[in-house]
Amino acid sequence: MGENIRLAFHSIWVHKMRSALTMLGIIIGIASIIAIVSTIKGTNEQIKENLIGAGNNVITVELCQDGSPVDMSYSQLPAGISEVSDRTYRELACVPKVENLSLYTMRQYIYDAVYYKNTTFNGGTIIGADSDYLDVYQYQVSSGRPFLEDDYKKYHKVALLDQAAASTLFANEDPIGKTIDIKKEPFTVIGVIVPSKSSAPAINSYQDYYMYMDQTSGTILIPNVVWPIPFQYDEPQNVALRASSTDDMTNIGQKASDILNSGLSVDAASDSGSSFSYESKDIMESAQQLQELSESSNKQLIWIASISLLVGAIGVMNIMLVSVTERTREIGLKKALGAKPSVILSQFLTEAAVLACIGGIIGVAGGIIMAKIISLLTGTPTAISIPAIFIAVALSALIGIISGVFPAVKAAKLNPIDALRRE
Repeated sequence: MGENIRLAFHSIWVHKMRSALTMLGIIIGIASIIAIVSTIKGTNEQIKENLIGAGNNVITVELCQDGSPVDMSYSQLPAGISEVSDRTYRELACVPKVENLSLYTMRQYIYDAVYYKNTTFNGGTIIGADSDYLDVYQYQVSSGRPFLEDDYKKYHKVALLDQAAASTLFANEDPIGKTIDIKKEPFTVIGVIVPSKSSAPAINSYQDYYMYMDQTSGTILIPNVVWPIPFQYDEPQNVALRASSTDDMTNIGQKASDILNSGLSVDAASDSGSSFSYESKDIMESAQQLQELSESSNKQLIWIASISLLVGAIGVMNIMLVSVTERTREIGLKKALGAKPSVILSQFLTEAAVLACIGGIIGVAGGIIMAKIISLLTGTPTAISIPAIFIAVALSALIGIISGVFPAVKAAKLNPIDALRRE
């Protein structure tokens, strides 16, 4: 095999221009495919990053009534549905690829938060957060302090505001230390929070997405232990789980939903007979739909680029036939000295494979450069796919072998006497 490879490189070097033109079809085809695949992967990663809020990787699981999230702002407390138990919490924490999780309650489109009775928190969101909420959603405190252990142990009526809520309620004032009324209960503002990974609002669920798209008043966080003070009773909890990567989000959401639903009563229902169940609000589903739409059009481009590979395969076959004709006397001499047909066959197959592999490697390099140029000129994100590179090189070798079969068989079947007589 080593000798065959050496002879292949020698033949390619002797006929440099001819070999370069032969490889051109493979180079163009592989380069085009690598560039397209890189663009697809980059676009998909950008879609996922945009939808999940700068890589927070958070899945929310909410209690739903007939498929729609239960909004306690307008719904009655569901009968027979208790808070998440410690046992269920431990099961959720043991789901593979879950880095952290948080239990929280939420009210949307609240109009009952007021500062000095003249600035109303119109249409914002109030969340009863546990001690892990800020870590799960990867918020950091830009001013003031976060919730402390004492706030939960001693039932302190304190609140954190996001930047939108701080601007809505306090305009140009410093909110730290000020008092806001939530359902006529006073809460002291102790801090302002911001997403740690992006200057843009963190979009961690469908609710966050629509909230920011509608430009509502922002979000207020209070400790979950004091939630019953303004809202009078405990409410069903939502679960937020942070996955180790975006690729694990859908699977984690499904497993978490199954665990939570296994703890529900079979006949948990409202007075109207509607059924309740926990469902994951995984925005990766939306990302996947956009990805599929992107890929469907780009796959057509891949098929078009593959035509170049077919042209390249024809070129390899053609040049190998020429090579067999040129080296007829060489083949006849080798066979006269005892070379078996399998030796001749492997020699020409190796030469065809090496020729195509060199074209494939050059094509990969050209594809990476092309992807970078496309990204610079159009602003389209690209991400180089390592598996695609290996597949491209292997594909080019396969093309060379398939294209070289007919010329190699022709060479192996030559009669040594006739070959030696060939001028």
